[in-house]
Amino acid sequence: MINVVIVEDLPIHQLYFKTIIDQDEQLCCLDVFDNGRDAIANIPSLNPHVVLIDLGLNDINGIECIAQLSKICPDIKFMVCTVHDEDENVFEALKSGANSYILKKSKPYQIIDAIVEMHEGGSPISSDIARKVLNQLPKIKAESIDTSYHITPREKEILNLLSRGLSYQEAADELYISVKTLKKHTYNIYQKLNAGNRTEALNRFFGSKAEK
Repeated sequence: MINVVIVEDLPIHQLYFKTIIDQDEQLCCLDVFDNGRDAIANIPSLNPHVVLIDLGLNDINGIECIAQLSKICPDIKFMVCTVHDEDENVFEALKSGANSYILKKSKPYQIIDAIVEMHEGGSPISSDIARKVLNQLPKIKAESIDTSYHITPREKEILNLLSRGLSYQEAADELYISVKTLKKHTYNIYQKLNAGNRTEALNRFFGSKAEK
């Protein structure tokens, strides 16, 4: 069971996220907070696996909440779920300690998949956000092939799919393989790139190609 806390100021979104979580047998919603101050005060004692947090809170914004809580609770995974997709918000959230960044327009199954994937060590991000991350890198020449990490053609396919923000399930469906097989490939990719999450892996692989 993955224990989740929701930090969201709008009642309609609180209900939406809580309903999605409560309907999935893998997840359990421990509590809901409508402001950053209460979240910071109470989340450490609840010790959830995942915190689903909005950025536009009324008092302490989501980025500052993540920054404070990630220092106190290093084992908690933080998933930003917001309408804000501006570059500044994305990168500030990731720098503050967010493990995942998805948009509220994501479908319910995408939110569930992202929570599970993050809990298992991934860093799911919406496809729109993935493009913003990659656009910050130098342009990649199509003919440039990175061999320094010994990435196989299949692993390269997976990296390209992950760069589009696909979940493990969506990437596995695209390649006609099982999620278990895809996760094994992803683990190997992380090991080769010495990366701890999706964003690091994408930056190291695509960034190194751009430098060649």
